[in-house]
Amino acid sequence: MSSQRYITMGEQKGRRSWAEPWKIKMVEPISMISRSEREKAIQEAGYNTFLLRSKDVYIDLLTDSGTSAMSDRQWAGMMLGDEAYAGSVNFYNLEKAIQEIYGYEYIVPTHQGRGAEHLISHAEIRKGQYVPGNMYFTTTRLHQELAGGIFVDVIIDEAHDPYHIDPFKGNIDLRKVENLVKEKGAENIAYISLAGTVNMAGGQPVSMANVKALRKLCDQHGLKLYLDATRMVENSLFIQLSESGYKKKKVAEILKEFCDYTDGAWMSGKKDHLVNIGGWVAVRDKNLADRLRNAVVVYEGLHTYGGMAGRDMEAMAIGIRESVEDDHIKSRVGQVLYLGELLVNWGIPIVRPVGGHAIFLDARAFYPHIPQDQFPAQVLASELYMDSGIRSMERGVVSAGRDPQTGDHRYPKLELTRLAIPRRVYTEAHMDVIAESVKMVYEDRKNIKGFKMVYEPEYLRFFQARFERL
Repeated sequence: MSSQRYITMGEQKGRRSWAEPWKIKMVEPISMISRSEREKAIQEAGYNTFLLRSKDVYIDLLTDSGTSAMSDRQWAGMMLGDEAYAGSVNFYNLEKAIQEIYGYEYIVPTHQGRGAEHLISHAEIRKGQYVPGNMYFTTTRLHQELAGGIFVDVIIDEAHDPYHIDPFKGNIDLRKVENLVKEKGAENIAYISLAGTVNMAGGQPVSMANVKALRKLCDQHGLKLYLDATRMVENSLFIQLSESGYKKKKVAEILKEFCDYTDGAWMSGKKDHLVNIGGWVAVRDKNLADRLRNAVVVYEGLHTYGGMAGRDMEAMAIGIRESVEDDHIKSRVGQVLYLGELLVNWGIPIVRPVGGHAIFLDARAFYPHIPQDQFPAQVLASELYMDSGIRSMERGVVSAGRDPQTGDHRYPKLELTRLAIPRRVYTEAHMDVIAESVKMVYEDRKNIKGFKMVYEPEYLRFFQARFERL
């Protein structure tokens, strides 16, 4: 598969168009309100797309988390929910699916990925320890900091350049890890935090060669390696497409091999697993598993439901197996690549290469006249909504938050607006509408003004902050 939505069909030469590997059985009507109504809605929301009401949104690209369309098999599984408080049969089905597909022995379910992040941080970080990772993610870093950890970005430098073409811009720079070990001591590093398809870098994947080398380095220094597996199925497809030796391997094989190099993982099932709620943390060490089970009872629920209903665990168990079907993941990522190709062909500045779950617009290139402390990515999300009712989200200085030591804004090199594509929800026609709206906003970019923040919550401010036009 290239950046276009084509594959070779059988033994015929050339490329042939291909379609989604599913047909539509049920629809959810959507409609677009008028421009004046959209302007009123975004103003009342404080120019924060998270505070918009979904009824006022036409195409919702706020997130790909929990927004997937479930299959007929998953809906049938929902009817088989065993809602026993303890020992639900659905937990054991979920446990078996994770063990078979991801390879970890001990499974602890959580209500979503955030709960899993909290548990592993709570269990494995001592106050003052360092947690190196391949670029921060908002909730992950917060849980690590609340547990007393100090996040250190060790992603390769190319990841901070939106236009650098490297198929694996999510890779960890091993020299940065080595330098941290020499400076701080291995005993002062809680673990390596490795994320597949790095969200804040534009959905950029990690290579198999990188995780192999990282495993070797961790063994040399006695370090643990934990994986944020939230979008690892997408990451595995990129390995299949771009890394030597993997083109003939199934995505499921690649995923399992990648996980084999790690000591454990946490997961937001609301992404790859095609469900609306749920997550898990899984490890190989029994003693750690016991500590995680003790903690989940306090923070989430009993260790055989972890905040999920039995029906949700069943839907996730089915979704895990559906997610690693090659036809499914090629279609999912192919839709994102199709949208990215449209925008690149029109000269729209986006993060390249295109990632697996979203298009990231370069807000600095849209609005070079708006300084970063006037939140250009937030401005761009608002402008896109006003143009067409498309809801996106900011991934720049607002998401980066404040330095806990100084209280100053963190200023990331990437100031991005994310268009996250839900799985199995929208058609190629929707992608065309999105691209045309982005093009219109880009053409009208010169006279747009920045924002000032008028309300800022203590944690994860991008969810609830409010803004006004300058």
